[in-house]
Amino acid sequence: MDFIKISDYWKEVYSRKVKEYRRFEISEDFKKFASIFALGNSYFYIVNLHNFQLEYVSDSVERFVDKDAGDIDLGDLMQTVLQEEIELIGLKSRVISDFYTSFLNEEDVLKYKNIFSYRIKDAGGKERSMLYQAFPLSILENGTPEHVFCLQTDISHLKVTGTNTVSFIHMDEGKCYYNIEVSKGKFDPENFAVGDLSDLLTQREKEVVIRFSRGLNAEQIAEELNLSHHTIKTHRRNILQKSGCRNTTELVAKCLTNGVISTGAIW
Repeated sequence: MDFIKISDYWKEVYSRKVKEYRRFEISEDFKKFASIFALGNSYFYIVNLHNFQLEYVSDSVERFVDKDAGDIDLGDLMQTVLQEEIELIGLKSRVISDFYTSFLNEEDVLKYKNIFSYRIKDAGGKERSMLYQAFPLSILENGTPEHVFCLQTDISHLKVTGTNTVSFIHMDEGKCYYNIEVSKGKFDPENFAVGDLSDLLTQREKEVVIRFSRGLNAEQIAEELNLSHHTIKTHRRNILQKSGCRNTTELVAKCLTNGVISTGAIW
């Protein structure tokens, strides 16, 4: 699957339903609020699903694409995706569209964000691991998303690689769907991780995970939390067992894509 096929699919699923172009009203307050999400090495944009025009792009995108922010379109962003990631991006797109347009009830569309990781090569030729988070800002009368807010965050320092799953997080403590496998290109409500990792971890364990995500070792975490390093190692062992992860790198990746920790917490 290449970019043209992905674009054609988006037009078929979204554009034919979003028949009229209506611009999203972006206030200065909204820009300030959105910038709170874009901590660290990240950028955000708003896309109109009528024609996939980027209605706003943060200036920080210039760290990833060698163009002025005002000249960048969605094609420029897609061109940064590594060739071996393209097919997975296409499959994730299909699962996401199926979730929002076929599975959810209209009243729930604005309540969910989707999350996945993937890899890019920036304008300088550097490979980066990115965390993608997106949620609809508005919907049409038929329930189809019209404007979408997208946040891309560089998580390369966490040694996270792209995965073949996508998670859907309810933003108001409703039911979440974690690590949906995308090989069939359809959202399968029977094929998701039922357990909420956030519920499995204690508050102290979450504090430990956040510090591991910042690159701290057991001794440094112990000093910061005023605990013994033996206690931190015990926490680490228990957390890995609860999460089913083999190491802290895998743990941090799972916690990010499950919404247990936010990108803001790791900076």
